[in-house]
Amino acid sequence: MSMRGRIYQTKYGWQVRFGESICRHFKSKEAAERTLTYYRHLTDEGQFDPRDHKVKSNPLSFSKLGEKWLSIKKRDLRPRSFANLERYMNRAFEEWGHTNVKLIQYAQIEDFLLDYPVGPKTRSNIKSCLHDFFNWVRKRERIPLPDFPDTPFELEWRNIIDIETQTRIINKVRDISYHINPKIWIGILWLATYISCRPAELLGLAEKNIRVKMGAIIIPHPKEKTPKTVYLLPEDIEILKSIPRGLPDMYFFRHPPGLSGATAGQRFGNRYLYKWWKKACFDLGIDGVDLYGGTRHSTATALGQICTPEEVRDATGHASKAFERYFQNRQARALKVTRKIKELRKGNGKILTYEAPEDRKGKRNKAG
Repeated sequence: MSMRGRIYQTKYGWQVRFGESICRHFKSKEAAERTLTYYRHLTDEGQFDPRDHKVKSNPLSFSKLGEKWLSIKKRDLRPRSFANLERYMNRAFEEWGHTNVKLIQYAQIEDFLLDYPVGPKTRSNIKSCLHDFFNWVRKRERIPLPDFPDTPFELEWRNIIDIETQTRIINKVRDISYHINPKIWIGILWLATYISCRPAELLGLAEKNIRVKMGAIIIPHPKEKTPKTVYLLPEDIEILKSIPRGLPDMYFFRHPPGLSGATAGQRFGNRYLYKWWKKACFDLGIDGVDLYGGTRHSTATALGQICTPEEVRDATGHASKAFERYFQNRQARALKVTRKIKELRKGNGKILTYEAPEDRKGKRNKAG
């Protein structure tokens, strides 16, 4: 079929055929002629894209491309991360449905984000999700990436504790949980010690990922995408040797037989360690410190006083902006400079003090 197209009369009305893939039906000849003229104009301007006019298949609809993108992301993401993306996209499907992605530009994205009844951090996450999707569309369909509005937010600051308090809480966890399942205490201890391990990564460890002879744990699917090895302290290796182990594919952090309200062999839930941490805090009269802030972030803050950024990056395996807020090496260096100023003053034998204007005036009059 010529790219100039033709109009046909049928027993149901009028039909426009354009190129090899466009066939549109109209009730009147005038509507068919207007559409054919429009197609020819787009062709003359070099702007005709047959995907925009396939009414039945609608290959460039937001919902169709969105579902394809989600199916691809599902292969690479952890279930919890994928669930967030799926929730954000389902809300966007309600907003844009079969709308051609070319028609979704800055104004539509801004209105969608501003009308979404969520906090600033979640709004920023939704924007990142949409940006990732439209960037994929750009690569796949050769469609320009739309502009995106700014979605500023301030990261929530988790309460942290000193190492002495952290140690007291961990010891309390051991006291109240070891007879039920020693892995509760081990999990919390490891979160505070091996700060390259995120909670989800730790809870996802299988028995085969615990290499006692090697003295390490292997995290096969970390957030950094590349499997990482975390070497254990000798005392933790001895702990592992002293507890029963399971089949290679079983979760290491799992419930034992005979525990009320839990299925034997089932992986710890995402909030299971948190609940035991809060129990220990309650027993000690400590309030306002969650598991994440009291373990990884508190340890990072303490390390900032004694380690260089390079040393902490080696230990953590990452240095995100959120994490670096707690690794306060810059603040420690500033305090070191302040101490040197004090040393300089002492070395000069004089301590500079504030003098009121009248005191300085009196000295001048006395000298006169």
